[in-house]
Amino acid sequence: MTQFKQPSLRFLGAAGTVTGSRYLIEAGQRRILVDCGLFQGFKQLRRRNRRPFPVRPSMIDTVLLTHAHLDHSGYIPALVRAGFAGKVICTEASRELCGLILPDSGHIQEEQARYARRKGFSKHKNPTPLYTVKDAEAALGRFQTVGFDKVVDLGDGIYATFIPAGHLLGAAQIRLSIGGTTLHFSGDLGRQVDPLMRPPRRFEGADVLVCESTYGNRLHDPVDAEAELAPIMKRVFARGGTVLIPSFAIGRAQGLMYHIARLQKRGDIPYVPTFLNSPMAVNATDIYHRFHQEHHVSAEDCQRMFELAKQVNTVNESKELNTRHGPMIIISASGMLTGGRILHHLVSYGGDRRNAILLSGFQAGGTRGAALVDGASQLRIFGRDIPIDAEVIQLKSFSGHADADELLNWMQGAKQPPRMTYLTHGEPHASDTLRFRVEHELGWPACAPEHLETIRLDRPT
Repeated sequence: MTQFKQPSLRFLGAAGTVTGSRYLIEAGQRRILVDCGLFQGFKQLRRRNRRPFPVRPSMIDTVLLTHAHLDHSGYIPALVRAGFAGKVICTEASRELCGLILPDSGHIQEEQARYARRKGFSKHKNPTPLYTVKDAEAALGRFQTVGFDKVVDLGDGIYATFIPAGHLLGAAQIRLSIGGTTLHFSGDLGRQVDPLMRPPRRFEGADVLVCESTYGNRLHDPVDAEAELAPIMKRVFARGGTVLIPSFAIGRAQGLMYHIARLQKRGDIPYVPTFLNSPMAVNATDIYHRFHQEHHVSAEDCQRMFELAKQVNTVNESKELNTRHGPMIIISASGMLTGGRILHHLVSYGGDRRNAILLSGFQAGGTRGAALVDGASQLRIFGRDIPIDAEVIQLKSFSGHADADELLNWMQGAKQPPRMTYLTHGEPHASDTLRFRVEHELGWPACAPEHLETIRLDRPT
């Protein structure tokens, strides 16, 4: 077998972009992949999902998963189908959420491929999904769970520890010990003050740090979520409009329902029909009931959040929803308008100026959500240009990611600076802005790596 003389780290994704989180560590006779996510956004990024994986999947021993979001977990079924036969190690809550997310992702891809074939708007004669529900279910059989702060022996003197990251149920930072070198992956870090999740544990130091930089060039506005939502909803309902909220089914949908339920209980907004058109989000809300130790929502508020919306489960129920009129709230995935049932609602409601589209999180470049933020008056959906006359509002209070100041504060927990800090999972300007601040405010060496760049862990410069 091949001996790797020195441990190395290769950036297979999330370098120069927010999505496609994939990091390959080679040490001794081991190949370990941290995260295995989908590329999203610009077409040239999405094309990477269809290319052969940069390393033969059968040669990878283990996947360590920071959390369940698709840009971190969504390529796992394709990796397994291509020959990966090792374990996917993650926290228990991440395994539960992946049990929802991955089959749903396969279902959406199958559905979109069928719809494209039927309507004939694909450039491919026979469009096929990247993977299927069956592929996703097979991949879930490779998952193995571990508790926070438990040390996992990966062989060849390599050990992994999962550390709370906030951000989402089950989300973890991952710390690797490789011989005499420590390597720390931040994963996606949550906020210091979040309505649902507890804050991330501070960074305690490592030889090499790989840190996310999604909001590396900006600060979150100090806006109270309920104070932001209430006037918007009252304004839209007063003109007879519908509030359409594209939402990530895991995390964001639960936060929205939590705040809307509180506003209705206090009488700050009127009771209107509220629909959660995402079976995955419905099931994820139930998971929040079972992992109370990871968030700080009371059992009473959690139950109220769960009961707020009418659950839309079937395709026929979803189609019927598009025939309704008048004041109501529709929450549906996906959060960046990349697919799912929300696109059908957008076709039905986006052209009416009485309605409003509330964007509730980060919109990666190249997505329909980002186009709306930039003022697009029409969107390409199902092969057609759909006019958008509805009011578009980018909410400022719903990010699940630490901002630039919070990232720096998290890093300052280290007693000694890393030999190198690599800033990933951000658009180029965000990563480079945070690099400048790390170098000049903390005095740490830092850089934003390039896609497919390989570095030696014993001298990471």
